[in-house]
Amino acid sequence: MLKIFRAIALLEGVSYLALFAISMPLKHWSSIPGPNKVVGYVHGGLFIAYIVLAVVLWMERKWGIKKLAYLLLASLLPFGTFYLDREWLSKVAQEDRKRAAN
Repeated sequence: MLKIFRAIALLEGVSYLALFAISMPLKHWSSIPGPNKVVGYVHGGLFIAYIVLAVVLWMERKWGIKKLAYLLLASLLPFGTFYLDREWLSKVAQEDRKRAAN
């Protein structure tokens, strides 16, 4: 589950940045709304998947409410999912690999 969540988190982060850095400027500054609609739908789907998987992972791992808050907050901040993956989820994955090896 962690591997899937990490992949969705990174895709959600990329779609979030694409929405704000590429498609929204095209829509508002160049009057080209098409990409914003497509990127918006993709980001919306990934955001919903992220939230659902965050709750599932939280329940599966029996983490405290504070960790769930971090997972959810990361999805709202630009670069939040990247930071979360680098600082926390990669370490959790590494611990899982060590535990599986023993």
